[in-house]
Amino acid sequence: MQILLLMCLFLILILINIPVAFTLLIISCIYILLNDLPLVVVSHILTSSTDSFILTAIPLFILAANFMQRGDITDRIIAFCKTLVGHVSGGLAHVNVLASMIFSGMSGSALADAGGLGIVEVQMMRDGGYDDEFTAAITAASSTIGPIVPPSIPLILYGALARESVGKLFLGGAIPGILVGVGLMIQAYILAKKRNYPVSPRAGFKQVVYHCGKVFLPMLTPVIILGGIGIGYFTPTEAAAVAAIYAFILGKFVYRVMTWTDVLKALLDTAILTGVVVFIMAMAGLWSWMITNEEIAKMAVAFLTSVSENPYIMLFMLNIILLGLGMFIEPLAIMIMVIPVLLPILHAYHISTLHYGVVMTLALMIGLITPPFGECLFLLSAITGIPVSRVAKATAPYLVCMLAVLFMITYMPGLVLWLPNLLMP
Repeated sequence: MQILLLMCLFLILILINIPVAFTLLIISCIYILLNDLPLVVVSHILTSSTDSFILTAIPLFILAANFMQRGDITDRIIAFCKTLVGHVSGGLAHVNVLASMIFSGMSGSALADAGGLGIVEVQMMRDGGYDDEFTAAITAASSTIGPIVPPSIPLILYGALARESVGKLFLGGAIPGILVGVGLMIQAYILAKKRNYPVSPRAGFKQVVYHCGKVFLPMLTPVIILGGIGIGYFTPTEAAAVAAIYAFILGKFVYRVMTWTDVLKALLDTAILTGVVVFIMAMAGLWSWMITNEEIAKMAVAFLTSVSENPYIMLFMLNIILLGLGMFIEPLAIMIMVIPVLLPILHAYHISTLHYGVVMTLALMIGLITPPFGECLFLLSAITGIPVSRVAKATAPYLVCMLAVLFMITYMPGLVLWLPNLLMP
């Protein structure tokens, strides 16, 4: 009865727009007081929940993305992609998707992609004669590739919570990320052909070689990250440090476009965003402890197994739950709240935690472009100046593509497991 009342209070606090982190803190503290537990439990759990070496990779990948944004690398990536696919029908939309896929291999964050690379992509497509709805929709959809294609901040968090290899999770996200990108490009091609959008002239061989040379060093970033992890040369955390140092060297000393003021701003932005992420994780640590203490995970397993013993039906049900939660709550917060309940269910149904880590990440990324509270929809609305409702409507066709990929990787686990099993058996 106590837990039921606390859950009702949780929903009320969410509905009146209390931030999720504070909601988790309030509920957990009330639980501790109701059970006459010492408040020192709060400080102990807050510190222990964030005391993990692997989580150090999060601020380092954020820092690498900030250095990339300030080091002239964004413009180089877009120019390179334009020479490759700019001449295809809907060319700048394909440039948008391809640039996001490349940038994703450096940042690992959907919002970093939408807020940094997205601003440049929107202006590029506007100048190319594309309408704002189409531009905002493809930019919002392509930004969700970031946390699927390695490196990925959500996958780092999942690995820490689920005790799963982050290196294998990174490799597992590679093929699904490519499938999402290809699906978005196919949908963009169909819409562009139907609406007769302009295309860019086909780039000559010399242009392709020239821009390939300009983007060669930044393109080595995902190769260094995945290659180093795959051969066991360094851990994901060490890979994040290498990526940050490499991005700094490129922007400051190789291209010489990043000033010391830019460096300080990158460090400040990284500190602010890291503070937000760690604060959410610390608050959610209390939530996870409460769930464990009340054996809610065991009750959830008992309930779901009574519904069906078929793992395929269970996978479908879990995806529906995650898609529903993603419409209202930030992905990292969902992961921290749900994973303690989810893991016993996966074990009970003999579902690979490596496989479902990538499935879960894609399902939550879909939530970023799903009304009513999709964060990327609001961000692109702010960038383009058009209402969120119009951005959401224009994004709907791309949701179909992403849901199709989600279905594929859910029921074809080889798409996730093949690469990590091959390189990290």
